[in-house]
Amino acid sequence: QVQLVESGGGLVQPGGSLRLSCAASGVGFRLNAMGWYRQVPGKERELVATSPNGASPNYADSVKGRFTISRDNAKNTVYLQMNSLKSEDTAVYYCYAAVRSVYSITGSYDQWGQGTQVTVSS
Repeated sequence: QVQLVESGGGLVQPGGSLRLSCAASGVGFRLNAMGWYRQVPGKERELVATSPNGASPNYADSVKGRFTISRDNAKNTVYLQMNSLKSEDTAVYYCYAAVRSVYSITGSYDQWGQGTQVTVSS
């Protein structure tokens, strides 16, 4: 089993920046796609950015040009650099990973972090 732990959230003024990190821990696993989602109260969870392993990242239109996703496979960690933050970016941000056991051929399963709060306000 794998656990995902996010860090780096907090309170920031409009136009500011934050860098989120998500580290995967456990034994006997490989990570395929990783990404970030966000959710506000009363709304569906929405995709922010994804990083397919070995492919170019994808971004929601609302964050293109402002957010950058990256990953360090040696550390099993994915990052989200958020610049030019807006009040509309306020949400709980969740880390996602598609996880495969090295001992099985059953394929990947979805794993989620506990979430980290990002609040953009003056």
